[in-house]
Amino acid sequence: MDARLLDILVCPICKANLEYRKARAELVCKPCRLAFPIRDGIPIMLEDEARQLPSEDR
Repeated sequence: MDARLLDILVCPICKANLEYRKARAELVCKPCRLAFPIRDGIPIMLEDEARQLPSEDR
């Protein structure tokens, strides 16, 4: 994932900064408890595509 892209991407719902999780290939929004997938190097920033995080995975 390009570091410059990570600097400008924010959560499409709450506009919070995202945490990159390389092992799972996803961008995580902690306030919304959503994980947005990265497919073929492209972040999929759609709420319908996001995975809901369990409350203990913050």
